[in-house]
Formats: sequence, C-alpha cells, structure tokens
Amino acid sequence: MDKIGLTYNTEKEQIVIPEYGRCIQEMIKKLPEIEDRQQRTEAAKYIISVMVQMNPNIRQSSDFEHKLWDHLYMISGYNLDVESPYAPPTPLAQQKKPQHIGYQNNDIKYGHYGQYLIKMIEAASKEENDEVREALAYSLAGQMKRNYIEWNKSVVNDQVILDDLKNISKGRLVIGEISKQNQNGDILGKIRQKPQQQQQQQGKKKKKKVPNLKANMNNPNNPAYKLRMQQMGKV
Repeated sequence: MDKIGLTYNTEKEQIVIPEYGRCIQEMIKKLPEIEDRQQRTEAAKYIISVMVQMNPNIRQSSDFEHKLWDHLYMISGYNLDVESPYAPPTPLAQQKKPQHIGYQNNDIKYGHYGQYLIKMIEAASKEENDEVREALAYSLAGQMKRNYIEWNKSVVNDQVILDDLKNISKGRLVIGEISKQNQNGDILGKIRQKPQQQQQQQGKKKKKKVPNLKANMNNPNNPAYKLRMQQMGKV
C-alpha cells in the first residue's frame, strides 16, 4: 500500500506459531536488540508469561514450561542467547519427519462385527473341549448379533449370524438347527432394550380407571349417599 503504516497481514512475515499471535512474535523478534544478557533473559521470562495467557490450553501438558521455552526459540528462529532453564532445541530435531506407522491391510469382509470379535472367534475355534467350545459359540453368536444390529440398525435373522460364525471359524464353531434348540426360533435371545425404549414402553401402560364419583353419589348402597341423606334430614 502507498500509505505509510498501513499494511496487510499478507504483506508481513508469516506467523510461526499462530496460537500466540503476531504481537508475541514481534516481541520475541525484538529480544536480540537488548544488549544486556540479564535484561534480555528477564524480558524473555516476561514474554513466556504472556504466552501462557495467549495459549492457556498449553497448561494441560505436564511439561508446558519446557514447551514454552522451545516455542520461544522456534519463533526467534533459533537465534536467541538467554539463560534458559532448559536446553535450547535444534532446528534439525524440529524438522525431522516422524516414522511412518504404515497402513493396515487386514481383510474387512466381516468389518461390521469388529476386528476384536473376529480374533476372539479365531481363538475360540482352537478350543479342544467340545463343551467349552459350544459355550463360547453361543456367547460369541450373541455378541455378533448385537454388533450387527448396532452397525446396520436393522433386525437380522439368527441363521445369518450362525452362518457367519461357521465361516469365520472355518467350521469349528457350529450351533445346531434353530428349530431343535428353541421352539420360538430365537436361538440367540432378545437384545436388551435401551433404557429410553423401556421408559417409552412403561409410559404406554394403560391408565387405571378413575371411578365416577358423581354417579356413585346417587347409589343408595353407597355410604356417602346415606350420609348425604342424613344431613339433608331425609333419613
């Protein structure tokens, strides 16, 4: 711009750490201009206290003071001579790229059940005891049904769960036919309803009938009717 003192932020130096703002950065840039090292250190400590106010979330870290001094050096361009309680960071350590953690290439054919449940089925299929393996099959099938309903938000036939259990375990975890196990055809049982659904069903219960007091007052067999007649002098 032509006018002196009026410049856009895009024309100024880029902010190193935006959390502290441009004013903090300009204050840190002025530190090397202080000739006395002791005074420069005191000024740095004061800027650290202002940095905490500008970014209070940093207090959640256990070593936030160490991070503040590191940020101070980073904003100054690693060109600051002060008496710091911590060793100053080096530019190479800050520019070092983190190690790549790699990508998972797991088969997600039955991803709606979850990888942990798949691993549990694989571990249960290695059980040699038939009774224990059958008990594990029922327990795992019930959890598979819960995961399926939570993922798809719909009702699922028990036979679908049993077929998936058999395929995942490679035929080791097999539950008998539904008709032989349960006449109702619900081999895995009903999923427990959520508290909100239970409250809604409780609210739909039939209300008790309130007796009609006016009609009962005209009934000669009603004690209240006899008492009223006595008060009126008719009895």
